[in-house]
Amino acid sequence: MNHPDELLKMQITLSLLPGIGPVLARNLVSYCGSVPEIFRKKKSHLEKIPGIGSERADLILKQQLFGEAEKEVMFIRKHSIQPLFYLDAEYPFRLKNCEDAPVILFYKGTHSLNTPHCVAIVGTRHITSYGKEMTEKIIEGLVKYEALIVSGMAYGVDIAAHKAALKNDLPTVAVTAHGLDRIYPSVHKSTAEKMVQKGGILTEYLSGTVPDRENFPARNRIVAGMTDATIVIESAIRGGALITAELANSYNRDVFALPGRITDTYSQGCHLLIRQNKAILVESVQDIAQALNWDLEEERKKQSPQKQLNMFVELNEEEKKVVNVLIKRGQFPIDHLSLEVQMPVSRVSALLLNLEFAGVIRSLPGKVYELV
Repeated sequence: MNHPDELLKMQITLSLLPGIGPVLARNLVSYCGSVPEIFRKKKSHLEKIPGIGSERADLILKQQLFGEAEKEVMFIRKHSIQPLFYLDAEYPFRLKNCEDAPVILFYKGTHSLNTPHCVAIVGTRHITSYGKEMTEKIIEGLVKYEALIVSGMAYGVDIAAHKAALKNDLPTVAVTAHGLDRIYPSVHKSTAEKMVQKGGILTEYLSGTVPDRENFPARNRIVAGMTDATIVIESAIRGGALITAELANSYNRDVFALPGRITDTYSQGCHLLIRQNKAILVESVQDIAQALNWDLEEERKKQSPQKQLNMFVELNEEEKKVVNVLIKRGQFPIDHLSLEVQMPVSRVSALLLNLEFAGVIRSLPGKVYELV
């Protein structure tokens, strides 16, 4: 059995291999059976894996990146950082179902990334007094749902969202475009320190990575992918918030946009999203809760498990196993369901389809399921 640090070193190395992105990395794990086996296989085996070939097989077997990965393991252990490999239970399950999700993340924090309710709040760096007021109002409304607030710790809407979450005792997580050896912008360091105690800081980048321009759009896919919905507070006609909204749409997540006056520069991006039917107009938290069925969830929680079970007396034994997990867990991703009921994903998928046709469950974005 591999020592935890040895396994982590190999997981980091897998994420660093040039020419091998998240999709190919997952293929390698699937075909080889585990991360360590990737580095033990013969070239003849590796080059037959779809997308790998001779050159990439050589790169894997040379193991030239082990040294860099080993340094990162030392940094992680020294600073009590939690590595999250995509097969780990603590990895954000909503993000796991996005094809381009990082194979490994690095987390400095205290709060689970798999809370029942999780929203991204994004927008311009040039937040107006109206944008700040509405950010605070929306977050106050989200207290009822104990939502995890995710943003990027940039100037403007991002930092306003983080601060409002802390003020209202809501957990909040910043996804950064750099390594965890720094905070950018540095003026937000004190806020970041508070967030680690009530949320955390998350990144896909190794220590030493600087916040280069190209890292920010890549960072935005994590923000969009790890949340139920993205709320755009204010944005010009172009900007990072619109990129995040587009990504959220591509992941089949809900997008909400706050309207403003038609003459306001930093409302034009929101109006564009609404006009193109890429975002739901939001005036209050109730608009968000209604679209995401959060209030229905609260009603269902009030029902006793026995009462819910009585609704499904016609189910076969396999279907009952799935339903029992959903009664206990609420919203749950298919891969976690497969593990809990100890059935292959293909079989669970067939059972879920039957249950959905029967009106017992509903599917949510990111291959997540819940009882009706």
